Amino acid sequence: MSKTNDKFEKKRLRSSNITVVISIALVLFLLGIFGLIVINAQSYAEHLKRELKIEAYFKDVEDPKLKDKELDNQKAYIDSLKVKYPFVEATQYISKEDAAKIAKKDLGTDGSDFFEESIFPASVQITLNPALIQSVEQIDSINKVLAKNPIVDEVKSDKEAMVTIYHSINKITFWIMIFAVIFLVIVVVLINNSIRLKIYAKRFSIKTMQLVGARRRFIMKPFLIEGAILGFFAAVISVVGLSILWYLLATKVGLVLWNPNYTMLIIILLSIGVIIAVFSTLFAAWRYLRLKTDQLY
Repeated sequence: MSKTNDKFEKKRLRSSNITVVISIALVLFLLGIFGLIVINAQSYAEHLKRELKIEAYFKDVEDPKLKDKELDNQKAYIDSLKVKYPFVEATQYISKEDAAKIAKKDLGTDGSDFFEESIFPASVQITLNPALIQSVEQIDSINKVLAKNPIVDEVKSDKEAMVTIYHSINKITFWIMIFAVIFLVIVVVLINNSIRLKIYAKRFSIKTMQLVGARRRFIMKPFLIEGAILGFFAAVISVVGLSILWYLLATKVGLVLWNPNYTMLIIILLSIGVIIAVFSTLFAAWRYLRLKTDQLY
């Protein structure tokens, strides 16, 4: 009879553990999907910021003898940009000839029909580091700094497009952060409830060990270890499921398979699974240790 009871208890314990792992894994899986949305939204925002380039036009030197020196000064200026200014991510030099070709492609004429020489000055396109630029006001300050160089005639940027994109990005980021906090609270509550139900099923075992003289630390230790293991396995399952889902989606739609931020997302999911499971186990077990025997029913 006792063997039958032992088998029944083991089956019930195994079933309870599987239920807890699946519950936590599903919740972390949904949190991971939200994390992927946040990461890719941030990556797209950075892509949009990189497309908003600043263009610095060089002064045209009329004296033919100074043409070579002019070109050397322009190249030296471009080489110094990334060294002097951390907000500069990349530069592209556009010569007068290249500017004429671009104008002919965009406008249908390069000015050669009306002028003997190209009317389009040489310039440098500057791509800003999106991680360091958070507002249009910063770009205005950058324009002023770049325009101070004596070989620079004018600095231009599409301010209207920048204002629209930066305001849109700020709004989207604000609401994403709000939903992230709400979603994280929901995750904590659901994982906590799953762990509490598991501890509730063992409340009599906890109280029995306490009545025979076991210390609270001794009683709680195996429950905390088990909670950490269950949380870790649940997080691993959610990461595997998330990886499979992203691989299928990325290969089908043509998205980037790997982003450096995905490593951080995996670490966060593993940490949340273990930490919340351990703390939920701690609070639930502590609660039943404080209750009197007649309050367990």
